Amino acid sequence: MNTIQLLYFARLRDAFGCAGEAVSLPGGSRVADLVALLVARGGAFADELGGTRVFRVAVNQEMAHAADAIPAGAEVAIFPPVTGG
Repeated sequence: MNTIQLLYFARLRDAFGCAGEAVSLPGGSRVADLVALLVARGGAFADELGGTRVFRVAVNQEMAHAADAIPAGAEVAIFPPVTGG
């Protein structure tokens, strides 16, 4: 198993009731696997990550895509898109 540090920001932090947590993933897991694991929790996780709501993922402070691998000990941030003016 691979333990990662998961961070939540903005509306996701509010919806999930925490700013982050440690999560164990099987070796070789990808971003899509992590999202599926979180959606399977149901409730706010399914509402925010499993529907049509838009969010972004960064792995070790680099923007990531669903097919990207999550290395052991990674910091993974999940956050809504940010717009500026």
